[in-house]
Amino acid sequence: MTFRKTLKHWYSNNKRELPWRQTKDPYFIWLSEIILQQTQVKQGLPYYGKFVDEFPSVFHLAKAEESDVLKLWQGLGYYSRARNLHATAKYVVDELNGEFPNNYKGLLKLKGVGDYTASAIASICFNQASAVVDGNVYRVLSRYFGIDTPINSSKGAKEFKQLAQELIDTQDPATFNQAIMEFGATQCKPQNPDCAICPFNISCIAFNNNKVNELPVKLKALKVKKKYFNFLVLISSNQKTILEKREGQGIWQNLYQFPLIETDKNMSFETFKQFAETHDLIKNKTFDLSLYNQEVIVHKLSHQHLYTKFWIVTIDSPLKVGVPLSEIREFAVPVLIGNFIESFNFSSF
Repeated sequence: MTFRKTLKHWYSNNKRELPWRQTKDPYFIWLSEIILQQTQVKQGLPYYGKFVDEFPSVFHLAKAEESDVLKLWQGLGYYSRARNLHATAKYVVDELNGEFPNNYKGLLKLKGVGDYTASAIASICFNQASAVVDGNVYRVLSRYFGIDTPINSSKGAKEFKQLAQELIDTQDPATFNQAIMEFGATQCKPQNPDCAICPFNISCIAFNNNKVNELPVKLKALKVKKKYFNFLVLISSNQKTILEKREGQGIWQNLYQFPLIETDKNMSFETFKQFAETHDLIKNKTFDLSLYNQEVIVHKLSHQHLYTKFWIVTIDSPLKVGVPLSEIREFAVPVLIGNFIESFNFSSF
């Protein structure tokens, strides 16, 4: 098929040299694929290096504490990926004797592994002809074939998977899958692709009908919620602060944060001070309150925007429990908290 040959030829001349392309070991391929979910290569590459250095095998990762895995993951976001990564490593070691399943169906049973990741590992490591379909592949196929079925609909998912499966090179599925993902990432980019040098520009339906910017089609997402987060950064007379571990199934599960007061709107200094005085950690204590960031920090997540303020609470009395200020960087925290910790001068207390 012309499409397949053209794609593979382009890939042989344009592929990036990436460390996980130098191996077929399922551990390293799985690790790279989990890191690159929701993450661009340039951001994920240093994390991949850190994980390989720290956990050179699935056995090393399985033995690690979850808190250590989360700490190493810090800054990548979507922390459920890290928790699933650790849980899967333990499962592979404890239940599968350290051997990853060698086929698509078996891989699909692993926690945190969906259709795309299972297909990638199965094709690259075990030469199984299972087509990958991710954002890059959706974009390439929708533009080249002129498909306007929404990619985030059940119909779209089925249609594009079937098409990709028909196109895959059954003799060399690993190269085909990596080629189409690479093409979408570096050539058929979301914004301003250089169609003039594209090897498919003669036969691409989107290009020839001026629809490159219209494809792929995506159904409108749900309205993003606004939340108002107020973090209490306690500084005691014995140079301790309070970090709390987030429980439950919400965002940042098992990560640490400063005590949080969530309000239904942005509050003035005086209003918030009266509100904070009733908090159990401050009640009946002598304290000074100051606002660290005069402008609200807006932290954008996929489904909600967090309008954030950091309130510095200096207490005249010591804290019996808490974290020494000198150890605050040792905890796994969300990037929002991590950025504050890096910018705030704790050593001045």
